[in-house]
Amino acid sequence: MTALVRPTHGRVIAGVCAGLAQRFGVSATTVRVIFLLSCLLPGPQFLLYIALWILLPSEDKARTAAW
Repeated sequence: MTALVRPTHGRVIAGVCAGLAQRFGVSATTVRVIFLLSCLLPGPQFLLYIALWILLPSEDKARTAAW
């Protein structure tokens, strides 16, 4: 498995779904559809997305921070 980062390529909005898809080895489209379907259920989906957007480093920043 790869590190959990937001990729610089393949983003739609912030790259959160693409990063999760890379991390768990599934299609980004699958993760996006699951997220959209989960929005039909009550819960903090949008708050979680925004939190991950803020907390997950971008791929280029994570690459320069690693030694």
